[in-house]
Amino acid sequence: MKGATMLATLQALGVMPSLSRPGVSNDNPYSESLFKTLKYRPAYPLQTFDTLFAARTWVTGLVRWYNHEHRHSAIRFVTPAQRHANLDQQLLDRRATLYEVARQRNPLRWKGPTRNWKRVHTVHLNPDQVGKSELTRHPQTQEQKAA
Repeated sequence: MKGATMLATLQALGVMPSLSRPGVSNDNPYSESLFKTLKYRPAYPLQTFDTLFAARTWVTGLVRWYNHEHRHSAIRFVTPAQRHANLDQQLLDRRATLYEVARQRNPLRWKGPTRNWKRVHTVHLNPDQVGKSELTRHPQTQEQKAA
């Protein structure tokens, strides 16, 4: 189906096509982001489900995985369950300590800053890019500057 035909069909059916507006909570990017995550799962079904029960069973397992096992990059690679239970700050602090110890043990390995493990307080699907820094800046030693 060509784009113009699709648009005409949507309009004839009374469907408002999405313009994928960033920052709008009920717009397409949220569902598209979730669909991409689902489609890249090794357990994504390639065939249709035989029964409604089979579909519900698969979705139940998926929701458990998504909330309790899948580490989300937007919240510094913790799970939503850890975030909602306020367990993420302790994990992030341990990661920051681990990275700093590794940096001190082998400073030549670290040409630039280490990963930012500070808690993300507000999560956005499409955050503004102005002033955004994903890395924590560390002052360089004289040896690092010379390298």
